[in-house]
Amino acid sequence: MKHGKAVVAALLGTMLMVTGLSGCGSREVSDTNDGEYQKINLSMAVNGTDTQIDSLVAHHFADLVAERSDGNIVIDVFPNDTLAGGNSTKGVEYIAVGGSDLGAYASCVLANLEPKLSVATLPWSFTSYQQAREVIDSTGGEYYAELLEAKGITYLGSFHNGFRQLTNSKHPVTKPEDLKDLKIRVPGSAVYMGVFNALGASPVAMSWSEAFTAIQQRTIDGQENGCSVTKSAKMDEIQKYMTIWNYSYENDLFVANTRVWESLEENTRLLLQECAAEACEWGRDRLEAEEDSLIQGFIDEGMQVDILTEEQLQAFKDAVAELTAELKADYGEDACAAFGIN
Repeated sequence: MKHGKAVVAALLGTMLMVTGLSGCGSREVSDTNDGEYQKINLSMAVNGTDTQIDSLVAHHFADLVAERSDGNIVIDVFPNDTLAGGNSTKGVEYIAVGGSDLGAYASCVLANLEPKLSVATLPWSFTSYQQAREVIDSTGGEYYAELLEAKGITYLGSFHNGFRQLTNSKHPVTKPEDLKDLKIRVPGSAVYMGVFNALGASPVAMSWSEAFTAIQQRTIDGQENGCSVTKSAKMDEIQKYMTIWNYSYENDLFVANTRVWESLEENTRLLLQECAAEACEWGRDRLEAEEDSLIQGFIDEGMQVDILTEEQLQAFKDAVAELTAELKADYGEDACAAFGIN
């Protein structure tokens, strides 16, 4: 498996731009303290729109920090990767070099820096959100932290982006043969590209910002994402068929640039860590609580939603078994063991 693209050249170019970002939310520190915490503004970058879970978690975090620091610590949230011109790959590179102070990005996006960060997205690695919580809050989180540390990034927590489901405009998908030749937008990940190739589809790596228009224009037939993202992006308005199959778990990692993080006063770091952990739990609870109602809403609005049985799912698992074995070998025993992947 090819482990993503090298980002050294991109990082060097990014470093030249960092000073130009100082007026767009980069770190600003006041010499005067008013109360317990230093006065500071920190930028936080996310890829999603204002209604997507990463933005919601970021804003909740900012509110917690403002309240508990008596307004001394201000978190400026930048959705849609506005600091990186809408490019999520550049967005994570900016975190690595300090162009953004904080961020929340899907593990498959952070995998542009380190491919092994997407190991938990392997097909059907988790059977429930509770299992994902337990594994990531123990050995999985420790593994993320180790990989990110080597990239100059500090891991602060994780929250659900959701089990990824499939929508399309052509026909119901309930067995592997139904995917044959369907053009499906996927993130440019070896896992996602590999799964849909193995199932006979035609995966198309495309920026998420382009997917809605591409479906409207019939350039592609469908997309795969968590229910909350599918709803917030209004995919239910332009897609007729949905398959609930939980084929991959995706999470967002809450991170900070390590140099910026270590420059903060200790009590500031402790407060930010506390609020980040609380915001992550808030995000997990919110996504889990709304998922069933979102699925019912899709049905009520006229989508055909097929919730696959274990028997139906087994046919898909069998079809990607060889690929899954290859991916596990590529990621290695340590990576798989960290997430309980056998």
